[in-house]
Amino acid sequence: MPRPYNFSAGPAVLPQAVLEQAQAEMLDWHGSGMSVMEMSHRGKEFVSIAEQAEADLRELLSIPTTYKVLFLQGGASAQFAMVPMNLLRGATQADYLNTGQWSKKAISEAKKFCQVNVVASSEAVNFTTVPARDTWKCNPQAAYLHYTPNETINGVEIQEIPDVGGVPLVVDMSSTLLSRPLDVSKLGVIYAGAQKNIGPAGMAIVIIREDLIGQTIAGTPTMFDYAAMAKEGSMYNTPPTYTWYIAGLVFQWLKAQGGLTAMGARNQAKADLLYKAIDESGFYKNPVDPAYRSWMNIPFTLSDAALDKPFLAEAKSAGLLALSGHRSVGGMRASIYNAMPLEGVKALVDFMADFQKRHG
Repeated sequence: MPRPYNFSAGPAVLPQAVLEQAQAEMLDWHGSGMSVMEMSHRGKEFVSIAEQAEADLRELLSIPTTYKVLFLQGGASAQFAMVPMNLLRGATQADYLNTGQWSKKAISEAKKFCQVNVVASSEAVNFTTVPARDTWKCNPQAAYLHYTPNETINGVEIQEIPDVGGVPLVVDMSSTLLSRPLDVSKLGVIYAGAQKNIGPAGMAIVIIREDLIGQTIAGTPTMFDYAAMAKEGSMYNTPPTYTWYIAGLVFQWLKAQGGLTAMGARNQAKADLLYKAIDESGFYKNPVDPAYRSWMNIPFTLSDAALDKPFLAEAKSAGLLALSGHRSVGGMRASIYNAMPLEGVKALVDFMADFQKRHG
């Protein structure tokens, strides 16, 4: 029986090939007699897994040697605090762009550590667009500028890396990292929760320029110190070993797909197909400014909200799962991360057309 298509925003669908490999290796990884979940994180078996994962990630993203790669616990939300703890470096102010719910959470946490300057916000228009770059009120003395390239809840995405002069850029790429090529050298810090395009929940990846490490604020816990984690190879304590292992399998899968250039073309084609179906329907609507529509998370509403429950019930029966929109927004949301095949998006588009025919 074929697996259903899972449109969950996260934890999200994983490549079937990765799941099958993990299944085959569950009881005995490469003749070691152990599951990866049973291995010492300092044993040669897991160390080889960790080193290969980092090497593959560096290759996929062409990460310069002047950047450290960390595999940390706490998810992306822990980074809301770790960023100001590590990046203020004697400054008292930081810039933040507010484009959605995850930006707001990062801003709220940063206010515990410094004065936050919100350079611009799209909250007044329900986070359906991104403020034009020439309207941002940036502080040239800010320790850094933080933004969220893709807001999973509202489906708003910033496609280009903004130019903010010499101020380091810090980006929460939880839902877009590895979805297309990226010029890492333009960014100071990249962080991403694993459960979108990387692996299971339980880990965050941090890619940080070396010159930004080592000047934490007073009282920073060792576990929140990038320098301490870098020195210990992300193993100051027992890391999330199984998530790290699955992430490594995903990196290998991405390489086998042709890398991030091929993945970017595939993701754009999936998004274009779904947006076209929405825009041409007269029955479904996406509220986001077309210039800032997300490739990864596509919210949409039906012409009559009373049809939401029948839509979700019939979609589930058709093997299309987790299409309910975020509780703060309502409607529907299709998350189409790397592991969602084009066939899954085609199946959704066909179902939407049929549902409209019967209920429109």
